[in-house]
Amino acid sequence: MAAEDFRTLYERHVGHVVSGDMKAAIADMVQENIPAVFEGVAVPRGAVNGFEIKDVRLDGERQIGETIYDTGDGVIGLRSIWELRDGEWKAAALENFPVPGATA
Repeated sequence: MAAEDFRTLYERHVGHVVSGDMKAAIADMVQENIPAVFEGVAVPRGAVNGFEIKDVRLDGERQIGETIYDTGDGVIGLRSIWELRDGEWKAAALENFPVPGATA
């Protein structure tokens, strides 16, 4: 998959999160990794007031997407690590990253 194609996929995924369509967002994930992928990770759990995609990159055999979400509970830096599964890119892991100046 070309970098711009993954960016399009990742932007669509972020759009699901921002719109609150968690069913669609979860469908983009490696199903056997759920719910463990959410353990200890802050994720948007309600309305998203704003967002900024900070980075989308290839990292070896994985694709990485990083987005900052502004939520009612604070600012969340969320990194998703995507792997190729059965010919499709799926989010396999989540982790938070620090957001300069954020208090969340």
